[in-house]
Amino acid sequence: MTDTPIPSDADERRAVAPVICYPTDTLPQPDLALYQAASGTAQTVATATAAPRDAAAIHVPAGHFLRIVSVDGPQVGDLNLFNANDLSERFYSGKTRALHGTHVTTGDRLWSSFPTLRPMATISHDSLGWYGIDAFGGSVHDVIGTRCDPYTGRLLSGDDYHHCCHSNLTRALADETGLTLVQAEAHVHDVLNVFMCTGFTRDTGQYFMKQSPVRPGDYIEVFAEIDLLAVLSACPGGDCGSEHSSDTAPCHPLLMEVRSPAQGSLDGWQSPQINAYDRSHGR
Repeated sequence: MTDTPIPSDADERRAVAPVICYPTDTLPQPDLALYQAASGTAQTVATATAAPRDAAAIHVPAGHFLRIVSVDGPQVGDLNLFNANDLSERFYSGKTRALHGTHVTTGDRLWSSFPTLRPMATISHDSLGWYGIDAFGGSVHDVIGTRCDPYTGRLLSGDDYHHCCHSNLTRALADETGLTLVQAEAHVHDVLNVFMCTGFTRDTGQYFMKQSPVRPGDYIEVFAEIDLLAVLSACPGGDCGSEHSSDTAPCHPLLMEVRSPAQGSLDGWQSPQINAYDRSHGR
């Protein structure tokens, strides 16, 4: 709806071709073949389970793999990633989206926040990679949604709900690090929506969700480029086919597996250095 006259050249303006903001041709590319070969030798060395409507944390050493697995039924998860040695370096969903698109899959990288801006992890396997983009414009593993939270819930419903993903992540991070809830909440950030099928409506441009195609046994696996602390919430929306931020939807656990590759299988790999920008900002 508009309250201004439509200009005579409206169609011409709309017809201007788009330009990719951040062409990725010059980005350092991961050695995906090396990672996938190493993954084939890997053994599980640690696990953690995010219970339904709750979250869990696990440490993933650099050079290891984190595999997130659907176990009992269709379930989406909200993932936070931190530098395990410095919580101020954390997953930057906005820059990941700008570089790789609204949804990520095998070969895409998960980038860290300023000022380090480097690959924290690389997606090595995605059992839902076949999904692509559906007729509604939906796809899987989005970096557009923020996370369900009690503040938006309060605005929309007038009620307090304590098991949305923001609160789940806050509790799990506090439990893992010894921070208070107030301290932990300041570190919780926009997420990778694991297994979630989302997009934008064509008519109103609104963020939508639809029933996830995930099934038990499906997984997404990332290679830890640096020492990671991963915190995962099993979303109260279940498969997000109806609603979230309530106890209505059927929910299931999500399994996190840390997998260690065989010695020598990553020969030549090095953890990426922090971003080389000199931080002078023109001064």
